[in-house]
Amino acid sequence: MGRILIVDDNEVNRKLLTIILRDNGYETIEAENGEEGFRMAIEDMPDLILMDIQMPVMDGIAAIKMLKSETSTKDIPVIALTAYAMKGDREKILLSSGCNDYISKPVEVKGLLETV
Repeated sequence: MGRILIVDDNEVNRKLLTIILRDNGYETIEAENGEEGFRMAIEDMPDLILMDIQMPVMDGIAAIKMLKSETSTKDIPVIALTAYAMKGDREKILLSSGCNDYISKPVEVKGLLETV
């Protein structure tokens, strides 16, 4: 189906997303922070990136901006993952980062698969 890069500093979140996606036919690779995710995206060229917003080392918004400014990765769709799900946050995150979509945590399986 496709290869998805999961970037999240929480190991439990990464494992949960990996299980859900692999059970639905996707191949996954994982990164623990935005810097590692950026590097892996350039090296592995995934079909889609799921990017947590709040992470140490480099947050998701900075990583997404870097990915969108690189010629080789600018067209890879990025879906932001965040626990910040207040009214207006979706638009703010979409506009400030340049990501393609947004999923709030805790992730709902059906919604995740529909978005992916």
